[in-house]
Amino acid sequence: MSSKEEVVSASEKVAKDKYRSFLHDEGESNTLWRHGAPPTYDDVNLLFEQGRTKVWPEGSLEEIVQNAIKSWEMELSHKIRLQDFKTINPHKFKLFVNGREGLNAEETLKVGSYNALLGSSLPKELKAYRSEEETFESSHEAFRSAFPRGFAWEVIKVYTGPPEIAFKFRHWGFFEGPFKGHPPNGNMVHFYGLGTLKVDNSLKVEEVEVYYDPGELLGGLISGPHTEQEKHNTKITPASQGCPFSTK
Repeated sequence: MSSKEEVVSASEKVAKDKYRSFLHDEGESNTLWRHGAPPTYDDVNLLFEQGRTKVWPEGSLEEIVQNAIKSWEMELSHKIRLQDFKTINPHKFKLFVNGREGLNAEETLKVGSYNALLGSSLPKELKAYRSEEETFESSHEAFRSAFPRGFAWEVIKVYTGPPEIAFKFRHWGFFEGPFKGHPPNGNMVHFYGLGTLKVDNSLKVEEVEVYYDPGELLGGLISGPHTEQEKHNTKITPASQGCPFSTK
């Protein structure tokens, strides 16, 4: 086989993700990936298809919003440089969660989606998850461990269209791996929330605002006994799965 045929053969093996853009496009040839290559979402896509409550028509506003947020989460979890992001306006971007002070694009990329979404003003001793003590890497390792098949995300309803999009969402996964020393129980963990997206004329996101109850997520992960041995036994590989916001 010639080198040209080998390249064609290799490219044919990389199937485009059905729900995420900016993974294998020509414009990604210079993208720096966190784990050295574009991620794959086969496991969480299967979880999503088996557990979703809505199947939106192709080209509908609901499908467009759902896929846009999955694409943004993918970039936030797997791209290292803001210059490689295609889903946001990095100069104007802000993320607001549950009424807290907003994070700009650099700050959001630095802490990662889990820490950004799970920040809390509770006293330290009352926090089930201490985002201020976690890094981007440690936070993703913790949730990849807890949800080995991924953490699926779907749009339930879209209330308004661009430039300010309001929507309701659902997030779910199965607690099948240890979380911070708590052994898995196999139960589904899920929660609902509301969000808004402010987009520019090219549909790049300038602001994301999210409201949800973190207790619905964390409560399902810490309800069992805590064992120090479980904490030390947790092993993670550089997986391709993402965060609470799609985490795939």
